[in-house]
Amino acid sequence: MDIRMKARILFIDDELPMREMFQRLFQDSEYEILLASDGMEGLEIFDKEKVHLVVTDFSMPGMTGMDVLREIKQKDQNVPVILITAFATIETAVEAIKVGAYDYITKPFDPDAIEITIKNALSHKQLVDENLFLKQKLKDVETRSGIIGESPRLKEVFHLIEKVAPTDATVLIQGDSGTGKELVARRLHELSTRRDKTFLSINCGALPLTLLESELFGYEKGSFTGATSSKEGLFKAADGGTLFLDEIGDMPQALQVKLLRVLQDKEILPIGGRKSFTVNVRILSATNKNLKEEIEKGRFREDLYYRINIFTIDVPPLRERTEDIPLLLNHFMKRYNKEFGKNVDRVSPELMRFFLEYDWPGNIRELENYVERAILMAEGKQLELSAIPADVQVPSKTSSGEPEDILPFKEAKENFERNYIVFLLKKYNGVISKAARASRIPRPNFYEKLKKYGIVQIKKPN
Repeated sequence: MDIRMKARILFIDDELPMREMFQRLFQDSEYEILLASDGMEGLEIFDKEKVHLVVTDFSMPGMTGMDVLREIKQKDQNVPVILITAFATIETAVEAIKVGAYDYITKPFDPDAIEITIKNALSHKQLVDENLFLKQKLKDVETRSGIIGESPRLKEVFHLIEKVAPTDATVLIQGDSGTGKELVARRLHELSTRRDKTFLSINCGALPLTLLESELFGYEKGSFTGATSSKEGLFKAADGGTLFLDEIGDMPQALQVKLLRVLQDKEILPIGGRKSFTVNVRILSATNKNLKEEIEKGRFREDLYYRINIFTIDVPPLRERTEDIPLLLNHFMKRYNKEFGKNVDRVSPELMRFFLEYDWPGNIRELENYVERAILMAEGKQLELSAIPADVQVPSKTSSGEPEDILPFKEAKENFERNYIVFLLKKYNGVISKAARASRIPRPNFYEKLKKYGIVQIKKPN
């Protein structure tokens, strides 16, 4: 339930005096009251309006309160239903609770008592909604080809991915080592019209010229010593799909010329071959280098740069999205708990402070390495700072001994506040009310901070 929306309560009773009494009881309250004279009318209202709570009489002609309860639970399991009756028995109360009633109240009821019951029911619904929302968020972030995070910087990346993925435009993915550039490439493929075809990748800086050329273009039998049979290259193997050229800034210039021809003519010629083959491949590239500087130094072709760079996606370093660290920790802890047969479920405050303050030169790859190491070393259910190498725990300083970057007070305060809130949400398994209570920040203010920092998207009322 959106906390900004006035909670709607649907009251169903066949007796007009009861409906009028209920309306008067809550006319000056924070709730919006919807009235129905029978079960069928109540269900029609429920289908048309966003109802947060149903209060219904048990004994009504035609459709009874139990019938209404069953129908409501089939439509939305999370909407609480309170039953009211003048003839309560233990059997009917037990049956109602089994079917899913939140509570069971007998007539004549105390106005104060029903107000408390309604308030508790709505609070319960809000907790359920918050948990479902955050669980879905966790599910969403863990199904984006392994791209974990909900920070504003990463949301920009998701937006660009969704925008360019359906096209066949070449994309240059830029970012430091370990930021997840290949994951971005895989997500582009998964959201493209080529998703049912092959996705292949190769690191252009990991192989010498001749081997890289044969891997990309293939070769004919007898084209060189040791070529005892023909081999299909990656361009041919990825026909109809996507080929990801990682670290394209390290590609030898001789191959840059051949790649340019493929992009221009859509044809490849295997090594030793006499016949060209038409290929339909989308090219995605990635680099941790500044290709414009490489062009100025004569190490990268300018014409190729513009061919591979129809669209650019910059992947932020981890130090610029530290609010994603708790989500990444959760992801890696699950992975390595399973791999090593451990049951680690929390991080010590000292280690969490290190994770949030460290510069992360190795980015996500370095974080994963430390989590793997910490889980291996864990003797209980908690990860400890002692698992991190001592030399890494020393903050990076300039020669003067001062921090390299001095943030303005306002920005430093906001960074701390964002990280603090994310830490609390992880600590309390995403239950916003508990996190707000622990922080001693009033819940409306807590929601404003969630919205301010983009940690949870709070929708405005319609």
